[in-house]
Amino acid sequence: MKKLEKLAEILKQELGGHLKSINLAHGEITAVCDLPLLKDTLYQLRDNKLFDFNQLVDLCAVDYLLFGENDWETEAATEKGFSRAVEKQETKSFVFNHPRFAVVYHLLSTTKNHRLRLKVFVEESNLVVPSVIEIWKGANWLEREAYDLFGILFEGHPDLRRILTDYGFIGHPFRKDFPISGYVEMRYDASLQQVIYEPVDIVPRVLEPKVIRNDNRYINPNGSTGAPK
Repeated sequence: MKKLEKLAEILKQELGGHLKSINLAHGEITAVCDLPLLKDTLYQLRDNKLFDFNQLVDLCAVDYLLFGENDWETEAATEKGFSRAVEKQETKSFVFNHPRFAVVYHLLSTTKNHRLRLKVFVEESNLVVPSVIEIWKGANWLEREAYDLFGILFEGHPDLRRILTDYGFIGHPFRKDFPISGYVEMRYDASLQQVIYEPVDIVPRVLEPKVIRNDNRYINPNGSTGAPK
């Protein structure tokens, strides 16, 4: 039995009642946990010697707003880039039956050399997740980052304030409905000798993704184009 398959089996045996799903794909294990059982699950993942996840590598959030909707034509790329000249489809390419936001914990066992991604979904109407600083102290700044960029509150955090954006910043810039240009812009006014905040005057527009052009390096000996096999 491969190492990851063995870890997945142990997770089912030891934490089957705590985890809603355990998925092994692309050489990684992703487990989903219910919010009320989050801290108990993380404590067991750290303290149970079968797991020994003694390090929190990363903590981040995800916004699944509009996930699976078809408004980009990406089946083929031309020299003019991807096209967005398609109407919004009535059906989604993927049905997503979870709340909009999720908090993701990336765990590492330095003794057993295995990793786990634990995900917990959070209702948009109540974006509150228990802080895990008492489990891994390194979660301090990571939870502040998730709060700053997504607006997720971490209950029990000793100093939950913004960490990347400016003081007085409005909104959470990693939310999918946050405008790319933001809401305000700032400049230094030499006459007033202070920084001035004003409504942004940039007109929002859809940017075209990277253009894929023909490359002479990929011309086959027979004269046809395309990457050689």
